[in-house]
Amino acid sequence: MGTGSRSVIILEELTAVVLLTLMGAAAIGIARQRNLFGVVMLGGIYSFLMATVLVVLDAVDVAMTEAAVGAGISTVLLLGAIHLTGGTESKPIHRPWLPLFVVAVTGAMLVYGTLGLPAFSDPKAPIHQHVAPRYLTEGPEKTGVPNVVTAVLASYRSFDTLGETFVVFTAGIGVIALLRRRTPRRPREHDQEDRKS
Repeated sequence: MGTGSRSVIILEELTAVVLLTLMGAAAIGIARQRNLFGVVMLGGIYSFLMATVLVVLDAVDVAMTEAAVGAGISTVLLLGAIHLTGGTESKPIHRPWLPLFVVAVTGAMLVYGTLGLPAFSDPKAPIHQHVAPRYLTEGPEKTGVPNVVTAVLASYRSFDTLGETFVVFTAGIGVIALLRRRTPRRPREHDQEDRKS
């Protein structure tokens, strides 16, 4: 491994750590915030940071879905909900220590579980031993698509891509349904006649 590729890996890891730190700060801000408008804005920031992390990890298709649904459509829907309900959360009467304990224990177990995973961007990881080389060598000839990314998305992961498209489409329909102008219903003619008599 050359010095240039090693410095690129270090730069990618540093970028991911900075983005994950910012995501952690946004998550803490969301938990501490009482103004619901601030919560929605921090949620949008969190989604944009998540989309950026996915771009750093070379998952651009998932990043586009996260940006469209998480940061775009969800933010609009939540702002509409705040407009209808009000913008301030009431203070809790008691401190929920049991849920905090459960979340802390679950988080510690998840972090402990990641210790057995291969190192970040390790070329000797099991996923890189048989799946990725098979996609690269057999993908273009089996699918007939010269671009490997398109071949993987359209053939090997077609149901996943269809699911992502369905999520974006459903979210768009939901936004249209919530934001359309409601016109007052016109009373029918026989209703008007009943009122006159």
